[in-house]
Amino acid sequence: MKDALERIFRAGVEACRAERVLAPHLPASPPGRTIVLAIGKAAVAMARVAETALPGRLTGLAVVPHGTAGGLERVELIHAGHPVPDAGSVEAAQRLLALAGEAGEEDLVLVLLSGGASALACLPGDGLDLAEKRRVTEALLRSGTAIGEINNVRRHLSRIKGGRLALAAAPARLLTLAISDVAGDRPENIGSGPTVADPTTIADAKAVLARHGIAGPAAGWSETPKALTSDYWIVARPADAIAAAAAEATRLGYRPVLLGECDGEARELGRAHAGLALKAAKGTALISGGELVVRVTGDGSGGRNREYALAAALKMDGRADIHGLAADTDGIDGAGPAAGAFFDGTTLARSERAAAEALAANDSGGFFDALGDSFVTGPTGTNVNDLRIILIAP
Repeated sequence: MKDALERIFRAGVEACRAERVLAPHLPASPPGRTIVLAIGKAAVAMARVAETALPGRLTGLAVVPHGTAGGLERVELIHAGHPVPDAGSVEAAQRLLALAGEAGEEDLVLVLLSGGASALACLPGDGLDLAEKRRVTEALLRSGTAIGEINNVRRHLSRIKGGRLALAAAPARLLTLAISDVAGDRPENIGSGPTVADPTTIADAKAVLARHGIAGPAAGWSETPKALTSDYWIVARPADAIAAAAAEATRLGYRPVLLGECDGEARELGRAHAGLALKAAKGTALISGGELVVRVTGDGSGGRNREYALAAALKMDGRADIHGLAADTDGIDGAGPAAGAFFDGTTLARSERAAAEALAANDSGGFFDALGDSFVTGPTGTNVNDLRIILIAP
């Protein structure tokens, strides 16, 4: 059943790769230059498609996490920090703004956006240094705050997010093509919305910090643009991965039950989905997407998918006919290098370590690594959030 789980997962990922989805949305080359600004975990793949499809004068910059391979010809590659920004993130943001600012009326600024862009291009607001921005980011990530709220704070402590990159590109035509990694596909939350108007306010962002007991910085706050004119298209989204996974499950003889794009605590949802699996008919495939959160209180390693998997394994202990896989479609779950983990009703019996203790320590990564059930894919070249599959044997 591991083979079936991996086939279903990879079908979801493949449906959302830039090589499959981007080209139909690319415009004709402009009279002037095409300036590609690619930011995110899918930036290399998206920029490569643009290089291949668009003739004429094309230049630009692709910003990707450290360790990501390149292979671009006309677009320069730069590496930066993720999920917490670093000095490379600041340099990347400065260069993106500079390239956008060089564009003229006959040029096209083509922004290719994907998950991870918020950390990869980071220019703290006036009076805010990188160390303080990192502190706030790390606190939010460890607190179990939802990504929409995290990006709300990021937009109001930035000189590139929340529509500010769009302001820099005027008077050139600006087109954003995005691969969504957020539930609801709201443009202001994809990469913290560098090219779109932002409906939230500074007060909203400060309220997020207050709700989670995080001290906000004294400086760096600024209001975001509330009205912008630019073209914006989403070329792939989490729902596409769920649909493709369901089609593959059907092809393999399972009856898919779609649980949608989920949110909330990873361990709580793992228990809930395991409970559904315990009651499901034979031959069922429970499939869900979305981005969960982890409230970090321990000192272990792992990510939201492995935390989900460990909690699910605890709930379904003893049911050898139930097998699952929870993984991030970008290939990295939290601390990495695993994308997620396989789990089943025999997980606890096969382990020499107490699963409940590992879960309490937020050490799902260490638990599944020791068991040999971590799922390692390497970077996939796309990012449409997480994909979770639970199969009940026919």
